[in-house]
Amino acid sequence: MDSLAGMSVFIRVVETGSFSRAAAELGTTQPTATKAVAAAEKRLGARLLHRTTRGVTPTEVGSLYYERCKLIVREVKAAENLAALKQSGIGGTLRISTSVAFGRRVMVPLVLRYMREQPHVGVDLSFDDRYVNLVEQGVDVAMRMGRLADSSLGARYLGTNPWVMVAADSYLADSGTPKKPRDLARHTCLVYSSVQGDDRWMLTGPEGREQAVPVRGPLRSNNLSAILAAARAGMGLAILPRYVARESLAEGAVREVMADHRLPAQDLHAVFPSPKLVPQKVSHFIEWTKGALQGEWWNRSLGG
Repeated sequence: MDSLAGMSVFIRVVETGSFSRAAAELGTTQPTATKAVAAAEKRLGARLLHRTTRGVTPTEVGSLYYERCKLIVREVKAAENLAALKQSGIGGTLRISTSVAFGRRVMVPLVLRYMREQPHVGVDLSFDDRYVNLVEQGVDVAMRMGRLADSSLGARYLGTNPWVMVAADSYLADSGTPKKPRDLARHTCLVYSSVQGDDRWMLTGPEGREQAVPVRGPLRSNNLSAILAAARAGMGLAILPRYVARESLAEGAVREVMADHRLPAQDLHAVFPSPKLVPQKVSHFIEWTKGALQGEWWNRSLGG
C-alpha cells in the first residue's frame, strides 16, 4: 500500500476509533488496515495510536500526523478533481499547430469562428511548415496533410485537400492552353518544391490513366503564396491547393487549366499527442472542425 493510501486508512482509523470500522468503510480488511498503520509507524519511527480493548486513540505525534494527513489527502483530491474538470471541459487554452498557407487561409477564419462560439476557449495558434513535435512543443492538435507516418500519435481524418492547375489569361494568350499531359513539356511551369512530386506532376486523365509528367520553369519555391503570385503575374502554369487558388479563380486573376485531368488530392488529418485520454477541449474542437470542413469546403468562405 502506498503512502497516500496508508494516510487515508490512518485518517479513517482515527475518525472511527476502530480498525474494523475503518476497513469496512474503505472496502478493505481489518488486517490490511492494521498493517497499513503499522507500516507508517515503522517508517516514521513513532507510535501513532494507543491501542486498547475499547478502541484506538491517537498519540500526541499521531494527532499532529493526523492533521497533516488530512491536509495532504484533501489537496490531492482537489488536484485530481481539477485535472478531471480540465479533462472533461472545453475551456482553457487550445494550442494548435498548422502550416503557413493552410493556417492563414483556412485555420484563421475557422479558429475565429470557433472562438466566437466558444468564448471560454483561448487559442494559441502557431504557423510552421516544418515538422513540429507535438509533445515537445506542448501542442494540443496539429493540422497535417498527406500520408501520416506510423507513430504513437492520435489522428482523426477531417477530409480531402484537392489541387488544381491554373494560369493567368495573359500567359495562356502568349503560350497557348495545354490540353494533354504531353503539352506541358513546352510550357513554363512554376514548381512548388514541397509536395506533389516536386518537378514531376501527376495527372489522371478522363479515362483513369495516371501519368507522371516532368515539368520545368524559372521559379521553384516552397511557399504557395509565391507560386500563386507568379501565376497571377502571368509567369507560367502552377498547381495549387484549391483553397489557395479559390479567390484568384473567383476574381478571374487565374483560370483552371486541363480541368478534365485530376491532380492528386491530399488527406487532411487532425493529429494529437495520444489516442488515449484525449482532453474534451481537443476532441470537441476536432469534431467541430470536421463538421466545418464537410463537402467542398475549399469553395466556401469559412468564417461563418
